[in-house]
Amino acid sequence: MQTQRGIPVSPGVAVARAFVFDAGDRPIPRRQVPSAETPAQIQRLETALGAAAEEVEAIRDRTRARLGDELARIFDFHLGMLRDPALRDRVRGPVESENVTAEYAVHATFRALAESFEAHEEPFFRERASDLDDLRRRVLKHLVDQPRSTLAALDRPGIVVAHDLTPSQTAALDRRHVKALAIDAGGKTSHTAILAHALGIPAVVGLGDLAERVTTGETIIIDGDRGEAIVAPDAATLLEYRGAARRSKEQARSLLESRQLPAETRDGATIEILGNIEFPSEIDEALAMGAMGVGLYRTEYLFLASHHAPTEQEQYDAYADAIRRLDGKPLTIRTIDLGADKMPEGVPGLFRDERNPFLGCRSIRLCLQHLDLFKTQLRAVLRASTLGPVRVMFPLISNMMELRQSRMVLQDVMEDLDDAGVAFDHDLQVGMMIEVPSAALQAEAFAKEVDFFSIGTNDLIQYTVAVDRGNERIASLYSGAHPAVVRLVREVVRAADRAGVSVSLCGEMAGDREFTMLLLGLGLRSLSVTPPAIPSVKQVVRSVSLAQCQRLARRAGAVDSPREAHTLLREEVDRVVPRHSAGRTAGR
Repeated sequence: MQTQRGIPVSPGVAVARAFVFDAGDRPIPRRQVPSAETPAQIQRLETALGAAAEEVEAIRDRTRARLGDELARIFDFHLGMLRDPALRDRVRGPVESENVTAEYAVHATFRALAESFEAHEEPFFRERASDLDDLRRRVLKHLVDQPRSTLAALDRPGIVVAHDLTPSQTAALDRRHVKALAIDAGGKTSHTAILAHALGIPAVVGLGDLAERVTTGETIIIDGDRGEAIVAPDAATLLEYRGAARRSKEQARSLLESRQLPAETRDGATIEILGNIEFPSEIDEALAMGAMGVGLYRTEYLFLASHHAPTEQEQYDAYADAIRRLDGKPLTIRTIDLGADKMPEGVPGLFRDERNPFLGCRSIRLCLQHLDLFKTQLRAVLRASTLGPVRVMFPLISNMMELRQSRMVLQDVMEDLDDAGVAFDHDLQVGMMIEVPSAALQAEAFAKEVDFFSIGTNDLIQYTVAVDRGNERIASLYSGAHPAVVRLVREVVRAADRAGVSVSLCGEMAGDREFTMLLLGLGLRSLSVTPPAIPSVKQVVRSVSLAQCQRLARRAGAVDSPREAHTLLREEVDRVVPRHSAGRTAGR
């Protein structure tokens, strides 16, 4: 039995036989043809590119029908590449100038592009390399007798193990047979991760070399909650996890039945549970799961899902759609958090190469350097604010000047709208995210200039402990239970309470039931989580008292080891609300 740890990207537990996916690549030899055959090769090339584009269109349409417009737009990148005149000229070049075959020109051109993307310092471009490989295989399929994708051979329940999967391969997975994904490459922002979560398939990425260690037919366990793959489990572990899978289904049914019950502790404290969304369509699921509103609308996904910078009207339409779906419940809009690993293709000239983009020109810094982009979004937000309760917050504020500059830009936009006679909510609440240690340490000063705080623990943890949260090699060092992180959260909550401003927490910690008691014990009364996690968080809230949570927070604050603190939190919540996953018992 061997256990390999990766990055959890889609929750759930699955036990099944492994199906090791081989993309079926085979080398394409460099072969020249007589000059007289060049026009025929050009025609073969154009026909193959056209056929590949039609296939991608069909995949996009199927994805739209299954998963909605936003995720279907992922395939616009593929279509854009296949129809790009510059790319077509680049592929046609070797055929015309060197008299090589169409298949070799496709193979060499797309492989060179993919390699340049893989070598890019930006994670966003590295993750798009798999898209280019997908396109290369798809076009070659129409030029040579390539082996068919072996995923078609999966005709019974199994767990797909692969070095990587392209977006089209992931979207085409048969949910009846694919019980989980175990992927060696990728991170939380890869298209495979996004689509797997949307399909409801447990998935772990960043597993390193698992595909080389597993053979098709071996029994494997995927724990999408913990980010673990267990290969050839012993009898005791197998029995434990199969029992966990059965209990998981029973518990899921129970959670769904109770999801609309109030999030109220046993001693009568009401906890506000909100949803995190990327697209308005996710609001329906969040409300169905029991959300009281939206605590984090990540508006940068409007840019990431488009091949151009969304216009003011397009942004307004999205915000208006979200407000209408909420039907009077609150919406908190975070201004665009682009940069680092989130770089849209449709906004040319916005980014420059940076040695360390996570510490570079990203988020609010980027907005303050591109005021047209920033003001366009703020105009759309303000116009939509007349439709229902809306709050706006600025991300990655690290010093007082950034906050004041952001508020000045907002005030300028308000004055412009007033002059134009455009209605908006003049009492719009303005807040900021606490995502870096400097902001957490200055929370008392910031509290005098905002209406609310939202603690973004995803970035706060990585900046506090100096760990890239998407790096599978050091994932064990990324911990919300680190004493320094716990202390910063506690101080932010205290500063907000003293100033009388509201405070919520919207990072992944909020949706992890292992941290629910700690967060309540630290004084938080508002949590914003991903929709699938809402029922389990509410279940913990209803099972505990604030006194219990405060005692646990004091105990956790007294230890100096993140591992020891995490074990303490896990054991306490498992005692209060036993979980279904066998892989989370003490000692694992």
